[in-house]
Amino acid sequence: MGVPKGKVFALAKEFMSMPVDEIEKLLESPFHEARVGVVGIMDFEARNKKTPNTRRKELFDLYIHRHDLITTWDLVDRSAPYVVGGYLFDKSREILYELARSTNMAERRTAIVSTYFFIRQNDLDDTFKIAELLVNDNDKMIQMAVGGWIREAGKKDVQKLLSFLEKYAATMPRVTLRYAIEHLDRAKKELYMNMGKKKAK
Repeated sequence: MGVPKGKVFALAKEFMSMPVDEIEKLLESPFHEARVGVVGIMDFEARNKKTPNTRRKELFDLYIHRHDLITTWDLVDRSAPYVVGGYLFDKSREILYELARSTNMAERRTAIVSTYFFIRQNDLDDTFKIAELLVNDNDKMIQMAVGGWIREAGKKDVQKLLSFLEKYAATMPRVTLRYAIEHLDRAKKELYMNMGKKKAK
């Protein structure tokens, strides 16, 4: 359609109270901008502190049950941190491990991306546990997400990141490794990149 994302998200803010069945209809749209807009609605509402828990559950359930419509990395990244991660923060997170074992790229990406909310609360264990499940994933969209998310978790606890790298740097995909070490000092970057050279060969 060629509509800029800025305009899409501005419009999404106006319809944050859209009924769930209408949200689902927009998710079914063949136009990517419509689906971007509707995950924007879900995200804005999930972020809103005034949103009641019943509504949060509705949004979470829709996301999970209609994941077949959330198929691209940008749709996942826009909505998973708050719609999924925010909802699960004080609940069982087993669904994320189920998603991490999925054959579907978008579902696996949801598993790791959702933990962004946990990272913001200094709750890092699930990020690294899910990263372990996905560390050797063959899909570049997952490789980048794993590297980026353990990097972000490492900002909260660098020792956890270093421990993860000590275990996996020699075997993880180079893309994952580059993202993961982006904010480390030069010496550590060289150390872990050299560990990963065996994989590259």
